[in-house]
Amino acid sequence: MTEPGALAEAYLEQCPALQWIVDRVPAFVALYGDSSLLFRSPSASLAGRPLAEALEPALARTWTERIARAFQGETLLLSEHCANARWQITLFPVRAEGEIGFVGGMARETSPWGSAEQELRRTVLGAMKAQEFERSQISRFLHDIVGQNLTAMGLQLDLLRMDLEAVSPESCTRIGEIQKVLEGVMEETREYTYALNPSDVERAGLRSALDRMVGRLRERFVGSVRLNVDPSLKIEKTHATALFHIAHEAVENAVQHSSCSAIEIAVKSTRAGIFLEVRDNGSGFDSSDILGGRRGLGLLSMEHYAAEAGLELSIISNRGSGTLVRAASNGNT
Repeated sequence: MTEPGALAEAYLEQCPALQWIVDRVPAFVALYGDSSLLFRSPSASLAGRPLAEALEPALARTWTERIARAFQGETLLLSEHCANARWQITLFPVRAEGEIGFVGGMARETSPWGSAEQELRRTVLGAMKAQEFERSQISRFLHDIVGQNLTAMGLQLDLLRMDLEAVSPESCTRIGEIQKVLEGVMEETREYTYALNPSDVERAGLRSALDRMVGRLRERFVGSVRLNVDPSLKIEKTHATALFHIAHEAVENAVQHSSCSAIEIAVKSTRAGIFLEVRDNGSGFDSSDILGGRRGLGLLSMEHYAAEAGLELSIISNRGSGTLVRAASNGNT
């Protein structure tokens, strides 16, 4: 009968997943499986070596930070593209006698699941697009029909008040009160119209839309917000609308998730084309981190708007160093 220790060793060596143990140095204590794709070096060359020596500098920094989080008691679930393959990775603390002495890692290639994920993304984006169309239709109805009729009603009340001014001052007072109520309803209708379809880029331009967005943001965000848009820029409507939506989603992500105290929004031009940057000084995130990252509808929306307008989208973030969202036209990166 095979001894439990030998059976465990055989299991680890033959398991299709890559598994490893790291100490506090951090250094690889042991590796089981082929690490050449994920860590860009074979397992035999990594065992017993510190990460700082065994891995490429950028890769070593990323994994050292992740391992430090695991040593603090956190379990990390990561989804990462590497070597044209998708990996599902788990990092977890390994305790001995109640103390965390090591960090364990498991990684398995899950590329076959990619097609299912893409189909899900297409379904979600299709639903978002349909919702966006419906919201736009309701917004247009409120603006073109309800809003214009309320404005016409206000003008008619003005004429009525002038007609009655000499013969019935009391009626004029009542009409004035009705007009105040009507003005409140008109303002609420305008705000609701904006909430349904916040992009008034096509009517007023990107700068005006961003000004309004920043104004509303300052009502609920206690930190500083800076907006810098080159006034001489001429941006086609498709790009302008997409840039606005990306800026809006990036700002909402920063306010809701990053605990930042400052947000900077810039729209500028270079010889290569137009670009938008939204930068915050918040907590940042590991973009591969399924639990701690921000890979929700916000990021999906930004990817959607960028793809629709032919923009290049990049998100640069590390835990503790803030986030930069960049969208560029004409190959400007």
